[in-house]
Amino acid sequence: MQEIVGTPVQQLVAAHPSDLIAQIQTAASRRHIWPWVAAALLILALLAAPYSLVLFMPAVPVVWWLRQRDIARKSVVVFYQVEDAPAAKYDHFAGSSGFVSGVERVWQAEAEGALHTAYQRKVNAGAGTLVRRSLGSLDLAGPPVLVTNIAVPSVHGKERSLYFLPDRVIVRHGSQYADLPYAAINARMEQQRFVETQAPPSDAQCVGTTWQYTNKSGGPDRRFKDNRQLPIMLYGRLTLTTPQGLLMIWDFSRPDVAASLANAVNRMR
Repeated sequence: MQEIVGTPVQQLVAAHPSDLIAQIQTAASRRHIWPWVAAALLILALLAAPYSLVLFMPAVPVVWWLRQRDIARKSVVVFYQVEDAPAAKYDHFAGSSGFVSGVERVWQAEAEGALHTAYQRKVNAGAGTLVRRSLGSLDLAGPPVLVTNIAVPSVHGKERSLYFLPDRVIVRHGSQYADLPYAAINARMEQQRFVETQAPPSDAQCVGTTWQYTNKSGGPDRRFKDNRQLPIMLYGRLTLTTPQGLLMIWDFSRPDVAASLANAVNRMR
């Protein structure tokens, strides 16, 4: 299996340094203080019985103030005023690229490996490639630390996320962030036939069936007792690349959503 990671986020930051990313990185690295203070005051109040109530009452506004302060310290405020043609393109992005269409299943491809021998294909339902993937999601939330006046189309994976702002794309890998201009990103969509070993999504199209253990003709290998029939599903694969080496691959249970998203990203260039 070959890991699908692309260029590390640190290298993307070096290629495209920006004040926004520096602020987001700083805010994301700050720790919450109020839970520790609340726990310490609670322990102190319990130890001070029967005077706990006397200590507890003034502690509540202190903890509330510290919580509000933590929220402010871990927030980056950005307001956008997008008008005319750029506004129309971004509205099209957020409104018709799948973020409001309710696609049932999104996966991030994490690694791929080609199956070369007949035996490898036989015991893997006749597939030519193995894919390791993790569940993802779509929303309009944006980065957790970003406070803004617009909906931010976002694609989330287990370790990596993409946030599409009007003027740039923010990439998250773990706790690290980078941003890229739309002009540097190439989005490509292709249909993907996938042998599904789990319960298939209800909005996906089944285009055939195969067997978990196949023979040369494609039929079931009778030597295996628990040889179940598997559906072949038609998914949409979105591949995002940049000249700097970014590589992110997402599979969607509806090919039209992947195509719409690829078209929306390319229109923003």
